[in-house]
Amino acid sequence: MEKVISDMIAYLHDRKHTSKNTEISYERDLQKLVRYLEEQKVQSWKEVTTLDLQGYLGLLKTENLATSTISRNIASIRCLFQYLQKERWIEEDPSETLKPPTIEKKPPEILTVQEVDRLLKQPNTDTAKGIRDAAMLELLYATGMRVSELIHLQVSDLNFQFGYVVCHDTEKERIIPIGNVSRSALVRYMDHGRAFFVKNRSEKALFTNCSGRSMSRQGFWKVLKGYVYDAGIQKDITPHTLRHSFAVHMLQNGADIKSVQEMLEHSDIYSTQIYLGQNMAKMRDVYMKAHPRH
Repeated sequence: MEKVISDMIAYLHDRKHTSKNTEISYERDLQKLVRYLEEQKVQSWKEVTTLDLQGYLGLLKTENLATSTISRNIASIRCLFQYLQKERWIEEDPSETLKPPTIEKKPPEILTVQEVDRLLKQPNTDTAKGIRDAAMLELLYATGMRVSELIHLQVSDLNFQFGYVVCHDTEKERIIPIGNVSRSALVRYMDHGRAFFVKNRSEKALFTNCSGRSMSRQGFWKVLKGYVYDAGIQKDITPHTLRHSFAVHMLQNGADIKSVQEMLEHSDIYSTQIYLGQNMAKMRDVYMKAHPRH
């Protein structure tokens, strides 16, 4: 059963160009399903029934998992059985009637401009580590890129002359402008920080850990949490917080939503519109102060 999962992941990677994070999540979800099915004496995917899958989802609900986690598990299961049907391993899809739980989409946590300033001042730029960390944080806030994109950047993706960075996602790429502050932080890192970590001249990764290998998502998260604590910020911060803050601050300062959508690389504008909710409070405050007949 596990070989089928590996085959499906390879299919998604080659044909659908799914992200590495999606592939890892799907594989982990489905391996957990296999363990459950084996306990139920189910020996092959052809034997799986809708009742089996409903029983598994019932088990997940007893584990107090987040609604989003259960929804992702259902997406993983649906994807697998659609693949099995496409490859003619099964005739009927037992997952067809599975419905994901309703997820209340809450606006993402964002930092105020003052909190961002405080956070970005935390790295000690008298040290190579501080110079590196300042460059990473400034670049994230300047571009709104994903952490996964940040840690996969290569030195060749920077263009200081024209002030932009190239982000890659599977077969697509996009160009994002960078401002003077982040550009200065990156120049300083390239001139005075990166060589402290990178001893191998053939290393292409822009940001590396202390061992000179490409920075991991977990490594960056550890760095960010440390500076959030040092800055005294009492909010539920995630690795995407600077991305969310970038979007809201851009909209608050007059950027049009279509441009922000392109910079964030949202596939549809509805994903970007969630940030408008964060902007409405300020818009209403301005309206109440400025309109003569409020």
